[in-house]
Amino acid sequence: PGFNDPVYRARRAELTRLAQEHTYDRPIAVIDYSPEEIETWGAVWDKMEGLWDLYACKEYKKSLQLMKENCGYSRDSIPQQRDISDFLKKTTNFQMRPVAGLLSSRDFLNGLAFRVFFSTQYIRHHSKPLYTPEPDICHELLGHAPMFADRDFADFSQEIGLASLGASDEDVQKLAFCYWHSVEFGLCREGDKNKAYGAGLLSSFGELEYACSDEHPGGEDGKPPEIKEWNPAVAAQQEFPITTYQPVYFLAHSLQDAKSKMRRFCEDLPRPFFALHNAQNDTVHIDRPVRRAVGCPDE
Repeated sequence: PGFNDPVYRARRAELTRLAQEHTYDRPIAVIDYSPEEIETWGAVWDKMEGLWDLYACKEYKKSLQLMKENCGYSRDSIPQQRDISDFLKKTTNFQMRPVAGLLSSRDFLNGLAFRVFFSTQYIRHHSKPLYTPEPDICHELLGHAPMFADRDFADFSQEIGLASLGASDEDVQKLAFCYWHSVEFGLCREGDKNKAYGAGLLSSFGELEYACSDEHPGGEDGKPPEIKEWNPAVAAQQEFPITTYQPVYFLAHSLQDAKSKMRRFCEDLPRPFFALHNAQNDTVHIDRPVRRAVGCPDE
């Protein structure tokens, strides 16, 4: 929607520059969001707030309250990625890192291995506050960030990342599919209800209601989605659309259940080594020697 808006494109270019200039050893830049950007954020917040109460998992609701208390989350204020990252670092040892746009699946998942979540800093165009064709801060900060304050979810995400280190392209795709069907669009069971823990649902008012309500409004031809039990081996093969509601969702018994099944799946993937993250010095150790690939630079 902002392609033909020179002011919006200039703003995106400015935020892209800040993301590209960021280095891991420097604090994340503070963004001075405009009243127009804050108004867009507030429009999304207003639409989502009641739906979170109805359909978000209990871990999300607990973490969102912590974000309000510690990171400046509110409808009238866009929280700073720096504050969120500092809070997550103290809570679950996760951290945010600004990025200019989409990364390859391998690069993105490799970051999760180090408990790093790459996040954009721009917001959707104000003309369509309830629609975005790409991830923006409403998706990243309202959908993803609160879940990283939950230990089981953070560990679950890192399991996928660690498994991606040294994995073949085919297996990286399997892991990316698992990520899509869980971290982006995952459901879990609470009592007799299905609740959302995936960021793609928690930041989309239409799809959250479609996936979790008994009526499933908005489905193509009035059809409800198919709900499958969370099984990473099946999710790794499940194709998905990126421009429409998902026809298939995967339902875990709990976040602990999702994590344990993902861990078993990752352990069975053929890999040249197994990786373990050392939180003390933020390094990854592998369980056997590896040989440098031919043509790989020394530095």
